Amino acid sequence: MAALPDAIAVDPARPLPGAGGGLPACAAIDRRATGPGLMALAVPAGLSPRARPLADLPGKPIESLLLPLGLATAPGPAPGARGQYVICRAPPGPALAETPGPWPEAALLDQVLRPAAAALAALAALGLTHRAIRPDNVFRPAPGQPVTLGAAWAAPPAMHQPAIAEPPYVAMCLAEGRGDGHPADDVYALGVLLLCLALGEAPLIGLSPDAMIRAKLAHGSFDALTAGRRLPALLSDLLRGMLAEDPDHRPPAALLADPMAARARRLAARPPRRAAHGLRVGAEPVGDARSLAYAIATAPEAGLRALRSGATDLWLRRELGDSALAMRLEEQLHLRALPPAEASSAAEALLLARAVAILDPLAPLTWQGMALWPDGLGPALASAPPDRQRALGAMVAAETVAAWGEARAQRADPLPRRAEARLWRGYLTQPGAAGGMRRLIYELNRLLPCASPAVAGQAVAQLAALPAALEAAAAAPSRSAAGPVDREMLAFIAARQELGAAPPPETLGADGAPTPETQLELLARLQARLHPVPLPALAGWLAALAAPRPSEWRNPARRVALAAQLDQLATAGMLAPMLAALRDPSALAADATGYAAASAECAQLDAALAALAEGGAGRAASARRLGQELAVGLGIAALTTVLGMALFG
Repeated sequence: MAALPDAIAVDPARPLPGAGGGLPACAAIDRRATGPGLMALAVPAGLSPRARPLADLPGKPIESLLLPLGLATAPGPAPGARGQYVICRAPPGPALAETPGPWPEAALLDQVLRPAAAALAALAALGLTHRAIRPDNVFRPAPGQPVTLGAAWAAPPAMHQPAIAEPPYVAMCLAEGRGDGHPADDVYALGVLLLCLALGEAPLIGLSPDAMIRAKLAHGSFDALTAGRRLPALLSDLLRGMLAEDPDHRPPAALLADPMAARARRLAARPPRRAAHGLRVGAEPVGDARSLAYAIATAPEAGLRALRSGATDLWLRRELGDSALAMRLEEQLHLRALPPAEASSAAEALLLARAVAILDPLAPLTWQGMALWPDGLGPALASAPPDRQRALGAMVAAETVAAWGEARAQRADPLPRRAEARLWRGYLTQPGAAGGMRRLIYELNRLLPCASPAVAGQAVAQLAALPAALEAAAAAPSRSAAGPVDREMLAFIAARQELGAAPPPETLGADGAPTPETQLELLARLQARLHPVPLPALAGWLAALAAPRPSEWRNPARRVALAAQLDQLATAGMLAPMLAALRDPSALAADATGYAAASAECAQLDAALAALAEGGAGRAASARRLGQELAVGLGIAALTTVLGMALFG
């Protein structure tokens, strides 16, 4: 990612209402006082900005687009906390949503279609999408001037798009899980914008997002959105192509710069089969295969009953007249091979995901009533409440992405999806503190700030910023007694893959968090590679935690001397010398040798004392025997003397 010049600063005290296209925006100050005004778009809390555009777009010469300049941190809405901001040029004027009224065809083509198509073509050439084309995020400096597409880099792609602006296979997804999409999705959104401007209002007003999706699936996007309204001939032909159901049938953005050429390119699509009688799955009856797929995705229990009972197969064959689709569904799912009582919830959810993909290859991945595109999994996980996060974790554990890719192999090569599914499952099931759900979330959100309490509120999204944040945390009086590196931070560090492999399990504590010495090792490597400046507060924190323990250093005098040495080294703020002192081979060998010698001497003393104890008991017994014998002898001698005296008078 391009480094943001130090001369640019965020000014949260100067909000810019309406400039962010639905996101909070404030002024950004360029102290060099050159170029147009800047703004800072606030990244939603708990989410990551779009990493690829922030890496690839700064400095690119793309007209009619608010390009990102870089990522900054500044005070956020929460007191005492910092947030992430995407810096870009401020809009040249008000949003189109603020100037209602029908536009003439010539103005739409010259002032909206051509400049927007040129910007989208430049993005597509870089392999990028915009995914935020809507009336409140397209701006123009004055009437008669060409429009400028707003910024689309601070939030997950299409997160703030209304259902009307997206094709059904995107609108049905979780807002955070819509993914980068395809350049054809931007063409669709641009077509909806042109239609809204031509009509002077948004069509389908008053319908819920679900009703909009059902209407588009049942009637086609163009017919559902126009509802029979008359449009100029050229614009009508352009919109039919731009709103085509299949993204492959939409004209590329580069071709839209010449409306006449784009009009001539319109592809004729075969109208979908429609049944004479609908099949009720969930709330409403459906009359075509794509609507059936949507009904199964949104009402999984009813969809499962319809599939297992044979009602779906019968309807596809008799009412829809598509025996080939019914046969493919039966062959792929083996619906009658497994009795319902033997199916687990995960197996049922996997079956439904495959069924939706077979019925509608354009549909996204579905799981337990949720829909998302695989490249939207990261934001969906990061923003999910605990119950949804568990459900998405089960989806990853079942490698559903691979099964979904195989079921729609006619749309894309399934091999990358299979590799993707195995990689994600590996992160999720990796043992130790550096694996699990948090590791997966950080892997899929490359600019997501670390959520560890040690650096909470500091918006640390990259490893290079972690040492300074920990230094600030170490100076706070409320620092943790367990140390700066916890399971959360370990997952963050492991996901960034800049410090090598995760620590082995034997270096972790009982709660899975790194031991003090392991924490010192990790942060010493981080300081040496990314932040080679003194960190005295952090070093003092680690010195207190990593004080030599009796189980590791046996000599009390050595422990006292080493603790004093660590405190002295901590004042210099460099962690590597502290780690070297703790792991000094000669000192450890001398301590071990001294301990061995002392242990041997102690063993000798113990043996001598034991021998003395055992010998004393033997001598006491001998003394007792000797005393008894001596007493008997003296008694006999005395008796003999007395008898002699009595005998001889």
